[in-house]
Amino acid sequence: MAETRRPLEGIRVLDLTVALAGPYCTLLLAGLGAEVIKIEAPTGGDIARFNPPFYGKDGIHLGALADGDVSLSILARARAKKSLSLDLKSERGLEIFKDLVKQSDLVVENLSDGTVERLGVDYDSLKGINPRLIYCSITGMGRPSPYPGLKVMDIAVQALSGVMDTTGDKDGPPTRLGLPMADLLAPLYGMMGIQSALIQRGVTGQGQHVMVSMMDCLSSLLPFEHFDVLQRMGFPARTGNHQTRLAPFGVFETADGHVSIAAANDKWAGLIFEAMGQPELIRDPRYATRGPRAVNADDVNGRIEAWTRTLTTDAVIEALSTQRGVPCVKVRTALEAMADPALRESGAIVPLVHPDVGEIDAVGAGIPIRMSAATVGLDKPAPKLGADNAEVLGLLGLGADEIENLKSSGVI
Repeated sequence: MAETRRPLEGIRVLDLTVALAGPYCTLLLAGLGAEVIKIEAPTGGDIARFNPPFYGKDGIHLGALADGDVSLSILARARAKKSLSLDLKSERGLEIFKDLVKQSDLVVENLSDGTVERLGVDYDSLKGINPRLIYCSITGMGRPSPYPGLKVMDIAVQALSGVMDTTGDKDGPPTRLGLPMADLLAPLYGMMGIQSALIQRGVTGQGQHVMVSMMDCLSSLLPFEHFDVLQRMGFPARTGNHQTRLAPFGVFETADGHVSIAAANDKWAGLIFEAMGQPELIRDPRYATRGPRAVNADDVNGRIEAWTRTLTTDAVIEALSTQRGVPCVKVRTALEAMADPALRESGAIVPLVHPDVGEIDAVGAGIPIRMSAATVGLDKPAPKLGADNAEVLGLLGLGADEIENLKSSGVI
């Protein structure tokens, strides 16, 4: 049987990304089979290489970076990529980069405003070298930014996007999401843009500039909950662990933990009231249909939680999900979820691998995509800085002596 190809096999990517948003995009490209060449400054590389915790001879620790230590951030974000150390500020380094552009399909960057222009590696400077080039920019606020000079971080995007205002308890403060959602969402949109551009290039033969911003991507999700309309109707933006307009729909405390209940229709609400021993509630006009339940959500949720608190998590799940088919599951801890054998088996969560010592006691994200006629995955550990210099520069016909001269002069 012939070996199954990877869907993006044969696509070469020059990776000018740092931190999280950009590297996650190129991680996905690598997992789908693209050849990703991560270009880093010879003087230290991606800033994520200095993120604690580190893994080294003393195991995982939060101390200062020492010889042999590798940041877990890099072990997670640089898997299946090649590392080329290259000083783009030098004339020879820029020349090498442009020679690589001639042989590449994609450039992906998420550098701070003005950086690619100063370096001469922006789309306008490169499209003439390779008209088929697809160039993806992942920015914080877009270019030009409406907030000049702002150093954009995920928490700033959550704050400015309005998403933080929707998270937390009604009478509590705006709350940061537990995951860096802006950092993780923008690269997903970037991937959609890149793959659409690849398809279009197959028709027109021309590349293009794909642009996404963390702000645009995160903010675009707000209208899905119609916060503007609901707030005009008197509903608060923040509803804590409950979705008011779908009540009963949320997280409920049990005697030994919490359950998530999603009973958004009248049938399921009636079945909950039946399990509570109060079937007559479904005939009460305050609770009989979705609209009145939304208006009286605090009362509905309070009644249900008074019941769930008297039972164990397993007992609530048995009464609702097993016996009555009402969507109800345990709220797992992050550690419980990451240890789930099903997620390990599917490859959604995979062990991290240190380039020197092999598999370590830490996990990273896999590629949660399954394809019937292609394989995906991140089966190579993150490289050390410059580990692939000889291989990548060999694409340009550079020999060992010239590569050594580039190293001695600080270009690589």
